[in-house]
Amino acid sequence: MKQWKVVVPLVLFLVMAVFLGLGLGRDPREVPSPFIDKPAPALALPRLDDAQVMLRRDDLLGQVWMLNVWASWCAACREEHATLVALSQRKLLPIYGLNYKDTRVAGQAWLRRFGNPYTASAFDEKGSAGIDWGVYGVPETFVIDAQGRVRFKHVGALTEEVIATRIEPLLKKLRP
Repeated sequence: MKQWKVVVPLVLFLVMAVFLGLGLGRDPREVPSPFIDKPAPALALPRLDDAQVMLRRDDLLGQVWMLNVWASWCAACREEHATLVALSQRKLLPIYGLNYKDTRVAGQAWLRRFGNPYTASAFDEKGSAGIDWGVYGVPETFVIDAQGRVRFKHVGALTEEVIATRIEPLLKKLRP
């Protein structure tokens, strides 16, 4: 009977150590998304620059594109913005914005001040589309394939390293 008093806690400790080790080895910026390899959630919002024109996910089918969720009040969005502007100048793929929980005036002023890397930006004042896309916070970036499936999600500021090591190789696979 005394053996069980030693063996059971030891086994429990080893199981917990394995899970802890696995958790510590993961990138905290890589948040698993239930949307990976599944159809992108619906998107039908007015554009930031023109409330009379809608930006719809279905209009983007047939091309590989990026959705970047951003806000003028977001410090990390400012950190990544120059990277997005440089990426848009390389014309690897169209970049669409989702201006999240912001005001139209502030979002437009932000783009005038720092440059506009977006083909177009949807205006999500209440954050409902962000919820549909599973947004945890801003910035977040998604790559969607030509069939409308989410193929990549990045939480946090996009960096040149992420573009070079994750997005560019993915684009090569998506565009044979």
